[in-house]
Amino acid sequence: MAATPSSNSASSAHDSHDFPPLTRDLAFPKSDIRVHLKDHYNAKVYTSGSPVKGEVTIVTKRDVHFDSIQIVLIGNTKASFDGMSFPQEITHTFLKMVMPVPESTYPLPKVLETGGTYTIPFNFVIPSQLTINACNHKRLSDQLQDHHVLLPPSMGGGWEKDDMAPRMTRVEYSIKARVLRETVSSTGPRPENTAIKKTRIMEGTRNIQVLPSTPEEPPLNITPKDRLYSMTKSKTLRKSFILSTKLGKITAEAHQPSAAVISSDGNSLVSRPTMRISLTFDPENPSHIASPPQITGVSGKVTAHTFFSSGTISDFPNLGEQWNTPYVTDRRGQFFTSVSLPPISAVPEVSWTQKMRNQRRDSGYGTESSSSPVVGKDKQKSPVYLTSTVDIPIGLPTDKKTFVPTFHGCIASRVYTLSLSLNMAMALEKSKKRSSGGTRVNLTVPLQVAVEQPGAAVAGGLGQELPSFEEAQADEHLRPRVIQVMSEELREEVQRGRDSWMGGGGGVSSQNTGSSSSDASSGTDGLPGYGDGVVAGQDNEQGQEQEEDRLPGYGEVGGSGRWRRVVVEAPC
Repeated sequence: MAATPSSNSASSAHDSHDFPPLTRDLAFPKSDIRVHLKDHYNAKVYTSGSPVKGEVTIVTKRDVHFDSIQIVLIGNTKASFDGMSFPQEITHTFLKMVMPVPESTYPLPKVLETGGTYTIPFNFVIPSQLTINACNHKRLSDQLQDHHVLLPPSMGGGWEKDDMAPRMTRVEYSIKARVLRETVSSTGPRPENTAIKKTRIMEGTRNIQVLPSTPEEPPLNITPKDRLYSMTKSKTLRKSFILSTKLGKITAEAHQPSAAVISSDGNSLVSRPTMRISLTFDPENPSHIASPPQITGVSGKVTAHTFFSSGTISDFPNLGEQWNTPYVTDRRGQFFTSVSLPPISAVPEVSWTQKMRNQRRDSGYGTESSSSPVVGKDKQKSPVYLTSTVDIPIGLPTDKKTFVPTFHGCIASRVYTLSLSLNMAMALEKSKKRSSGGTRVNLTVPLQVAVEQPGAAVAGGLGQELPSFEEAQADEHLRPRVIQVMSEELREEVQRGRDSWMGGGGGVSSQNTGSSSSDASSGTDGLPGYGDGVVAGQDNEQGQEQEEDRLPGYGEVGGSGRWRRVVVEAPC
């Protein structure tokens, strides 16, 4: 029955009053896909060898036709730059691990039905390094190439504490689950012109924080061109004011400290580095040696330097001057921020050692150059100078900041510098809080931040697995072996066996004693080491020479005619 207009009008008014209007979400319900991690929490940090387990849950609100489901672990480095109208962002994907989903697990037909819930488990392991294909850039040194295939740490977000990274640079790790549909597109009549395009119907993402374990690198070769570092500094000590009497010159030379090793979660310092400083004091007058300078205070800071580029970083950005030179093709950026070191309460006491300068001699062995410090251009103020060495322990404020390990990637790098300030004053002024005659020496050295190896703290832990059969076989083949010289006792025993064999009728029977020389010589063609070429009872020099050429330790026969094997032990 057709409804009247009035009834239709009343019905419309009643429906609009009792029910809300249809929204887009209700008209087209959206399916949901989520990534759930097992044993995960917000502050959890993954390192090299850590398993990343979980499952992907798909809840459908309508039928979803698909061709494949993809679960991947992706690592990206992103660098952004301010453009003329909008920011420009460069993304470099250095890691892509695909979790295979067998075709047999897909429903037939490939349709996710309405109201269904589908669960797909996954399992990844954080690798210790990348594949060679992760960095195929050219014009790279071998050392830099090795750095580019190491995993960079998560940087630029996700940490509970500030990681001192700029907003322009990020390193992200994420688990992505995708439901894909394939479409075939053709640009020509030939089969090779046919391409398959994959469209993402659904996608879910879950970010994780990664601190990969990093090995300790050897010290850098610092040159005067490396403006980022200052390994040696000299300052003049005066009595009180700037124009007052000079007391001498203090020279401080810093040695590169060992790496600061942090825990795998980044919350504590496992290995504290120690900075060694060599001090040299050149007194202006020999009378100043009685009161040499002392360290009255030590302060320091750690600076995090982040380098990023729109193109491949082809050199170490912290070395040389190339990073600061004008660029044409690539856009570059640098960001640094500092944090103060924990207070150093125990100021090291300087123990000086007197040394005499190498005086030039009249003999021809004298040289004008000397390893001793020189004060002035043409003359030396004092024949005696003082040297000393102090060790200063370094701590990092891991309770305030997150120190990601030092790394060099394809488009981003992070390095650290350690700056120390030494307040020096003469011994008579050491008791004063602030001496007008003191001076301050500033040094800046490279500091590597590394992450402890997984299982390094526990001997025989999970990091130490039994070798495979192939590895054990290869180790056995490559195991070094040592052949020792025969001992005197064993040599005498071998000689007695030879004498007994030659005089006891062993070897060839007595019928052969009258054989011709040709027969005897033919006997020498037998197997080496068994003595078939020597006739019993003969004093044959040729036979003795042939006997000595045999393999050592074999072919010795006793008087009874039985073979007796004497083996020379060659411990491996």
